[in-house]
Amino acid sequence: MARRCEICGKGVASGFQISHSHIRTKRKWKPNLQRVRAVVNGSPKRILVCTRCLRSGKVQRAI
Repeated sequence: MARRCEICGKGVASGFQISHSHIRTKRKWKPNLQRVRAVVNGSPKRILVCTRCLRSGKVQRAI
């Protein structure tokens, strides 16, 4: 399963971790994804959503 928000498309970003002595090693920034029950096309469905979309109200939660 891809680590990607199903609302905004936010995914894993990559780059370098730089130490004090400037040694560079590869690292990843993973989005904070939550599995929630949301209303999609009128029916409840489990989707992976980032917390930014949850907080901003882009997702209608199912009860």
